Amino acid sequence: MRALLTGQQMKEIDQITIEKIGIPSMVLMERAAMAVAEEVKKRSKGDERIWCVCGCGNNGADGIAVARILSQASYSVTVMILGERLKGTKEFQQQAAIAEKLGIRLMDVGDSPEFFQVFSKGCDVVIDAMFGVGLSRAVEGRYRTFLEQLSAISRKLTVAVDIPSGISSEGGQVLGTALRADVTVTFGWEKLGTVLYPGRTYAGEVVIADIGFPKAALSLAEEMGAGEVWTFACEREDVKRIPSRPPYSNKGTFGRVLIAAGSKNMGGAAYFSALAAYRTGAGLVKVLTVEENRAALQTLLPEAVLAVYDPERMAREPVYYREWLEQECGWADVVVLGPGLGRETYVEYLVEMLLTAACSPMIIDADALNIIAANPHMTKYFTENIVITPHLGEMARLTGETIGEIRRNLILAAREYALRFGITCVLKDAATVIALRDGRVFINVSGNSAMAKGGTGDVLTGVLAGLIAQGMEEGESAVLGTFLHGAAGDTYGEEKGEYGLLARELADWIWR
Repeated sequence: MRALLTGQQMKEIDQITIEKIGIPSMVLMERAAMAVAEEVKKRSKGDERIWCVCGCGNNGADGIAVARILSQASYSVTVMILGERLKGTKEFQQQAAIAEKLGIRLMDVGDSPEFFQVFSKGCDVVIDAMFGVGLSRAVEGRYRTFLEQLSAISRKLTVAVDIPSGISSEGGQVLGTALRADVTVTFGWEKLGTVLYPGRTYAGEVVIADIGFPKAALSLAEEMGAGEVWTFACEREDVKRIPSRPPYSNKGTFGRVLIAAGSKNMGGAAYFSALAAYRTGAGLVKVLTVEENRAALQTLLPEAVLAVYDPERMAREPVYYREWLEQECGWADVVVLGPGLGRETYVEYLVEMLLTAACSPMIIDADALNIIAANPHMTKYFTENIVITPHLGEMARLTGETIGEIRRNLILAAREYALRFGITCVLKDAATVIALRDGRVFINVSGNSAMAKGGTGDVLTGVLAGLIAQGMEEGESAVLGTFLHGAAGDTYGEEKGEYGLLARELADWIWR
């Protein structure tokens, strides 16, 4: 796992490193500048004309140091200062003084619109060191005008120092306007703003540079409670924590999954979840569905056991099915509830009966979430072994907030709901947020646009169920399963492109 930091948390770590541990600020700055300069060198031929655009804070000081290093390596570099030099930080003043002694050109960006007409044709590379991670309000006035003009200039490469200017380090929002980068060189740890959208699209390739922040500084910041929420991301190495399969085993060793899914003409959702549970490693999968889906599921997935019911009779006599459902839940090590169930009257009875009958871990998705949203009293049946997997629309119905409000702070929405009910919340988006019942939050960094297809969410429920069936705890399954699900999409995309992926194929690529 790796930490993802807000700008405030990074400032706390910076302060601890300098004041408590004793590593000088200028040492960290030099190493940061060297890391950025190296990335520029990797991506250039050496004859490019470089603009290093700097604010008057420490991000700008980093930028001036980058300009000095590149100038000393015979690159053609012009430093542009955005802001009032005399109000700059101590480090900014020091770096500016050093640069001027070495004959590096430092220009103050004025308000004149002719500025860009004169200089824009002389730019191949832009190094963005304007605002850094401390930006907390919208970019306005002449700063916004400058950023918009800079964005319009044709150039070969843009390299952001720590974070693209105009992007919130806290949540990835565009604060008025922002400059798109081809590569972002960030220091110590990646920032939330380049993991969450739309900041992720503005950051381009993210390079995490080790500039000498001790791990002890991160630990001290956590102990001191810097920032309300600490957020983490799963990596490839973490997949090794998924239990290995002992050679002396049988189908019962790897758990039993019950999937209550599918309605008339919606059998595909049940199939995708069941297939994914098997592909992830579950030993036995049983699909609880309407009679109309029997023939299709037996053909598509003969490995699955079927338990079918008559939806019309369930609507008339729900009590008739109560004992049967209790027996089916008793058989299962994990229950999936929701994919493709629809919203007919009988579904409400089915959801409530399963919520009260199941003692094993349960993954609640799709139509079951919509039923719960329409019947809030059902949340009283939530227990700590429940995982919900809503997309933004379903989360909006569950919380009563708008999709826009949720999108503006995905972490807060997921975490508050998870803590309120003591459950695990997997809030699905392009960057999925996993909030655990103990307050920890994870952002999924795997996956791509190939997965924006019908049925891929049903595959995710099956993956999570398959991991829980094999003995993993619900929260860890949610984190690793979401990563594994996205990684399957990444592997497919690398080999076959991001257009043609189907949900059933995604399940087949889980372990590739």
